[in-house]
Amino acid sequence: MTNANTPKYDTVIFDLDGTLLYTLTDLTTAVNAAMHRFGWQERTLEEMRHFVGNGIRNLMDHAVPGGEKNPLFEEAFATFKAVYAECQTDTTGPYDGIPEAVKELQEHGIKMAIVSNKIDGAVQTLNDDFFHMDIAIGEREGVARKPAPDSVFLAMNELSAEPSRTVYVGDSDVDLKTAQNSGLPCISALWGFRTREELESYGATCIADTPADMVAVILGTAG
Repeated sequence: MTNANTPKYDTVIFDLDGTLLYTLTDLTTAVNAAMHRFGWQERTLEEMRHFVGNGIRNLMDHAVPGGEKNPLFEEAFATFKAVYAECQTDTTGPYDGIPEAVKELQEHGIKMAIVSNKIDGAVQTLNDDFFHMDIAIGEREGVARKPAPDSVFLAMNELSAEPSRTVYVGDSDVDLKTAQNSGLPCISALWGFRTREELESYGATCIADTPADMVAVILGTAG
């Protein structure tokens, strides 16, 4: 039994891009370096907003003309990865209110992890640069990407998390599916890469307008 001072959830699994960090400009820079190299039309921020969420290979499959069937796809993908490794923190940073939200959750003893479809090395770097969460999991060999629940279960196991006291936070349809496949409730972040209308069309039932609203849901103090 919990009391009034006990948070509703004691473990939070966070998505990264569009949830904790704004990464769209740096991703667009890297994509367009590949587009420019091969003489293809550059992609806009609005296009990229719809491409992200399911890993960088899937992102490039959308961005490259003809996708993976393009004979130059692998070269373009390699160019993207090389450029992104150099520019991934140029304009990337936490959304307004996220550092304060993470700090407040830490002060309440909430266990936290990052689970992302971004390449694991980049996830580790960005976590070290901005958050220092104990657990950060990106795309790894032998672990199915989201929306499969594997990486979420891996994080929960490392945190000794109870499913009934764990919540997932993300900003996309992939995140909603990930939470569903993991048997977890989902808080959808409206400050990320999707609109309220898009989130509702995906089936979101708990939408946080701001990081402070998210904290209130996690702590059980939302009105």
